[in-house]
Amino acid sequence: MQRKLNDYLLITLKGIAMGAADVIPGVSGGTIAFISGIYEELLETISRVNLEALKMLKTKGLKDTWKYINGNFIVALLSGIAISIVSLAKLITYLLEFHTTVLWGFFFGLILSSIYLVGKKIKKWTLANIVSLLIGTTIAFVVTILPPTTSPEALWFVFISGAIAICAMILPGISGSYILLLMGAYEFILNSLKDIKLSIITVFIAGCATGLLSFSRFLNWLFKNHHDLTIALLTGFLVGSLNEIWPWKKVLQTRINSSVKTVPYIEENVLPQNFDGDPQLLQVAGFLIFGLVIISLIEKIATKKSAKESSKV
Repeated sequence: MQRKLNDYLLITLKGIAMGAADVIPGVSGGTIAFISGIYEELLETISRVNLEALKMLKTKGLKDTWKYINGNFIVALLSGIAISIVSLAKLITYLLEFHTTVLWGFFFGLILSSIYLVGKKIKKWTLANIVSLLIGTTIAFVVTILPPTTSPEALWFVFISGAIAICAMILPGISGSYILLLMGAYEFILNSLKDIKLSIITVFIAGCATGLLSFSRFLNWLFKNHHDLTIALLTGFLVGSLNEIWPWKKVLQTRINSSVKTVPYIEENVLPQNFDGDPQLLQVAGFLIFGLVIISLIEKIATKKSAKESSKV
């Protein structure tokens, strides 16, 4: 696939959107990748970072190997993700603390729109696909109701956290950040990113790379051999994740974080009229609609671009 500079800039922007989503507990960067039209290419690209690539590097050189692993795509996407995570970590922390309800409303809109756009990629709704959808919904829902745990901050645990979280991050609907939250590592990792603690960041990235290289191959195989079943499962993940990002929550238990601040620890969803405080209905509705529109626009742009590329072939 021949790409121009503008194409790679667009991929970087998609990476920025993925990075922003991955910072939020309850939102998946995989969802952004899927609806923006780069998900399957991402899986295929990751699966090519293997022994075959090392052999090619030795026999054919860097240029052919770089082309084989889709190197320009990797650099453009990872650059966007890195820019987003580093630059938005503080902003997201601020929004989660002071504008929580409106922020969740925005992401609720994102996921609602994504459910429709991902689900419509299924060619035919068979009984097997419906069962797959229900299984995905159940798994994601159960994940959202598990109580968070307190965990060690040892390097070995940071590595394992990265390996597990990255598997969730590339699954639409399953939030890697929420998995980190469940493991008790979310705040520690986020603060390490904000404070640029290189030892922690390096070990976490190593864990992510390990998990990504192993899990992406399995996902890539599923897409090639059981496409509709896999899409149905991923759609279910999105449906189940809505429980976690419902805007109105009641705090059942709090905890003291590393900044010596009292923050929510265990919450339950409530209706707006039962919300403790201003439900901000108009603001939440506005940002929910904004989220719906953004995802629809991203999907339309990706569809038009895909159609243009197909017409050139």
